[in-house]
Amino acid sequence: MTDHSEPTATPDADEPTGRIVLLTTSHRVAPGVLSWPAWQTLHAADRVLCADPGHPQLPYLREAGIEVAFESPDAHALVEACAGGRTVVVLPGGEGDQRLTDGLARLAGSGRVSMPDLELLPGSYDLPGARLLDLVQVMDRVRRECPWTSRQTHRGLAKYAIEEAYELVEAIEDGDREELREELGDVLLQVVFHARIAEEAGGDGGDGEDDEDDEGADEAFSIDDVAGALVTKLIHRHPHVFGDAKAETPEDVSAHWQRTKAVEKRRASVTDGIPVGQPGLALAAKLAGRARTGGVAVELPRGEGIGYELLELAARAEAAGIDPETALRAAARAYRDAIRAAEGLTEPGE
Repeated sequence: MTDHSEPTATPDADEPTGRIVLLTTSHRVAPGVLSWPAWQTLHAADRVLCADPGHPQLPYLREAGIEVAFESPDAHALVEACAGGRTVVVLPGGEGDQRLTDGLARLAGSGRVSMPDLELLPGSYDLPGARLLDLVQVMDRVRRECPWTSRQTHRGLAKYAIEEAYELVEAIEDGDREELREELGDVLLQVVFHARIAEEAGGDGGDGEDDEDDEGADEAFSIDDVAGALVTKLIHRHPHVFGDAKAETPEDVSAHWQRTKAVEKRRASVTDGIPVGQPGLALAAKLAGRARTGGVAVELPRGEGIGYELLELAARAEAAGIDPETALRAAARAYRDAIRAAEGLTEPGE
């Protein structure tokens, strides 16, 4: 019984078998921006095939004088099209062409067909950070189509930003790399989510009710504005990297940063910009650090009670280069483990 799904005759061994080139492109790179090897291959090809008449590269190929045939050949037909040493370039769609590649693999494995040379040629490559573009697109669709996500506001989401930040800190302190990657993603989601909400000019930035005090209620901005402002800030605050300033030590870098920030913010006090809603030990250490680096000579306030004792401990820790919040959490975790050991338990959550 003859299998008609494959060629039944093997071409003459001396006849050139040709070349099949699967030319892939990234949707994260602007259409028409192709590598030089890709353009060379396209211009030299005997045939260029594409099954999708809406492929984003087609207008640019036409401008370059490259003729494209709208065909979706199976593996057998594609092999025959290469007979005589011809080169055929195939432009797969965004999801690839599993049917064609599987068929070519079966033909090559059958041993009954003289196969053309098979080449996978990337016409464009993703740059570092390219998947962030996917994240922005997915967030945009979720914001438009999800009944819960579409109703969220900046204020309604605020608690999640705090929760995710603490979970990230916990993953760092646990030293769990897989958990760290996931928690970084959750923190990044908060940034992208808030930026997507902020695109909606005149929209509610608060609790669902009209409020003239809602910050940014009438001024839209996007994730590109957020990233652009951050890039500008990083360049401006690193003159030793992007400019002519010199910095030999971390202390030099910190001094550059503080001086530049002071000019940018034009703050009247070294305490300006310190969020008082942060945990108490962190707040105390931040105040002590600002006073020390700002050269403000001030004695710690004295008073009765544990609060003043903790303030003094936090200031001492900051001066010694120790984060009191981190130190207290480490001690508290040791205390937790001791309690569990006393209970006869060994693993957290057991």
